[in-house]
Amino acid sequence: MFCFSCCMSSSSDQDKINHTNSLAKSIHHQEQQKDTKSIASFANISIKTDSSRRKYIVEEIEKYGKGNISAQTITYNDLCLATNNFDSECLLGEGGFGKVYKGHIQSKNKDVAVKQLDRNGFQGNREFLVEVLLLSLLHHPNLVTLEAYCSDGDQRVLVYEFMSNGSLEDHLLEIGPEQKPLDWITRMKIAEGAAKGLEYLHETANPSVIYRDFKASNILLDEKFNPKLSDFGLAKLGPTGDKTHVSTRVMGTYGYCAPEYASTGQLTTKSDVYSFGVVFLEIITGRRVIDNSLPSEEQNLVVWATPLFRDKTKFHLMADPLMGEDYPMKALYQALAIAAMCLQEEAGTRPLMSDVVTALEFLSGNKKELDAEDEDEDEDEEGTCKSPPALQSFTSRLERADTNGIRERD
Repeated sequence: MFCFSCCMSSSSDQDKINHTNSLAKSIHHQEQQKDTKSIASFANISIKTDSSRRKYIVEEIEKYGKGNISAQTITYNDLCLATNNFDSECLLGEGGFGKVYKGHIQSKNKDVAVKQLDRNGFQGNREFLVEVLLLSLLHHPNLVTLEAYCSDGDQRVLVYEFMSNGSLEDHLLEIGPEQKPLDWITRMKIAEGAAKGLEYLHETANPSVIYRDFKASNILLDEKFNPKLSDFGLAKLGPTGDKTHVSTRVMGTYGYCAPEYASTGQLTTKSDVYSFGVVFLEIITGRRVIDNSLPSEEQNLVVWATPLFRDKTKFHLMADPLMGEDYPMKALYQALAIAAMCLQEEAGTRPLMSDVVTALEFLSGNKKELDAEDEDEDEDEEGTCKSPPALQSFTSRLERADTNGIRERD
């Protein structure tokens, strides 16, 4: 996962309550005991020497691991066995924080994804702490499961459930000539699941969690194309009390950062909503957010799409050509309305993820029903009788959009 400054599985109900309470208690630990730090400090590790970083990591894992860490520890020797000594043939991918290998835990007869973090990088140490703690405290069907972790010596390794279909990027933005493109319903179901993951982080976790790196390569797909969010190394705890935002160094992936976050460093859950809008537009169009191989006026996806949002007669130009015409035209219009509202320049005018989820649940329904609604549009011009109120709101707001709404950005 390449990150840089933007300026350049289910538990019982009681378990979920316990995890939520545990997170909330840990967040306020500093107020209750002055000699310890809250989990919030993990996202801001700033220790200059390698030796002090390693000592700090071991101490913090031990401190908060008691009763909180659901993932098991695993030895580095066991990971070498699982990955055939981290053989290059097992390599699944490589990013700014390290390399990911496919492994097999023989004692469990289970395939896993093994992420070996950069031992010399500040971000690798930071990501290790954040992921172990957050993924041990937060559980949802649309968040990847952390199976185990290793902190032997100077090794920092995270072991996840294996997602057999790779990432959304593999099936959307890096599709090969022999690869079948995603159909409309599958795209909407992936968007719905990813939105549910964000909804959980924003509206169920207490305090809220801001993902901060929502992009296609971080959305993993299982054998049935069910999506799960991965890579929580940049995640931040949301504002608490009377605070409206979290001030932080601007980090993320170019093209996905919300404009107000990129310019001020002020982070809110609405920053994630913007990033979701970018990815959803990629899902609809099959285009990367930044593609320098295209003509200059089309290289930035959001800038290219902005004027098209205002002209309903050009909506078909934003549908991925690989789908042909095999999608419901009205559903395309509604999907673009959702994307447009998430991409509003003003953070306060962007929707809650719960409203986005409600709208996407409708769009990911049976394609025959969506086609039927297209056919009924002549009889019911508004065509809103079957649509949920949230989706009606998105489409009506898009119709009213003007130059004060979604503005082109340089």
